[in-house]
Amino acid sequence: MKKVIITGSNSGFARSPLRTVNEKACLNYHNNNNGTKEKQMKNVIITGTSSGFGLKAAKDFADKGYKVFATMRKPDGKNAQKKAELEGHSARHIKVVDMDVTNDISVREAIGGIIAEVGAINILINNAGIMYLGITEAFSIAQAHEQMEANYYGAIRTMQAVLPSMRKAGNGLIINTTSLVGRISPPFFSTYTASKHALEGYAQGLRYEVSPFGVDIVMVEPGPFGTGLLASGKAPAHSEVLATYGDLSGVPAAMGESFAQMLQSEGAPDPQLVVDAYLALAEMPAGKRPTRTVVGITWGVDEMNTLTQSIQDRILKEMQLENVLGGVSC
Repeated sequence: MKKVIITGSNSGFARSPLRTVNEKACLNYHNNNNGTKEKQMKNVIITGTSSGFGLKAAKDFADKGYKVFATMRKPDGKNAQKKAELEGHSARHIKVVDMDVTNDISVREAIGGIIAEVGAINILINNAGIMYLGITEAFSIAQAHEQMEANYYGAIRTMQAVLPSMRKAGNGLIINTTSLVGRISPPFFSTYTASKHALEGYAQGLRYEVSPFGVDIVMVEPGPFGTGLLASGKAPAHSEVLATYGDLSGVPAAMGESFAQMLQSEGAPDPQLVVDAYLALAEMPAGKRPTRTVVGITWGVDEMNTLTQSIQDRILKEMQLENVLGGVSC
């Protein structure tokens, strides 16, 4: 049950048929780093650090010597205790930053301020997110928007905020925390899975586009973990719809309770596995990182990734893009 599976390494995006047209430009990206890329990989932004994977990741990256900018909402309000916990863990290596990924201005000002302070962001870990479980039809459009804002548009905001400086520097790593359900679609999670499918699709295409600039974009796909994400979700807004589903309306709650018990039991997947996957990706050489890393219970997603990767690569060949976009040989 406890395992990390990496797919798409030497036969997928990480060894895609894509190559840059201008090899001289490619060489310049390396020369601009003056052989110090690994030393520069020290500044990391982690979103959603008030709980779960983000909280653990902020501490572990700090312990490894990274300068961590741990973002969360209301660090001087409802999350003041979490701010104190993180800065108490390592005042030298952790700085808590007020940022709401669902707000354009908040993201722009927070990340702009970080870049102004340290000059370059080497790693962005998109971890902030919310999950709603319930009868899909009973969720309101507003609730669907909430899922997309936090899980999809929020990640786009942060990526767009860091990419200009990463491309200019000729290096960078963006880790998007998606989910197994970003690849499959179980019932009762539809608003959540839609947001994760969207992020997977966006990140997969963007990975190709920024690779000529020396920037890696990858996805970590956790299975179920006991992080409290499910418990923090909202119930469907349309109770009148629930009433028409009869006994089926109670299934999502029962499922949630079953998951909670399973994830609290002995032998349940340890959230540390996801943080370890983040760290492993951060320490890998640029251009060698796999597109997707499945962590914990796999539900066959690792097999799906292996199958679809070859199809994805073939499509790009058929689109005649192999000589336009960059690959890891750059």
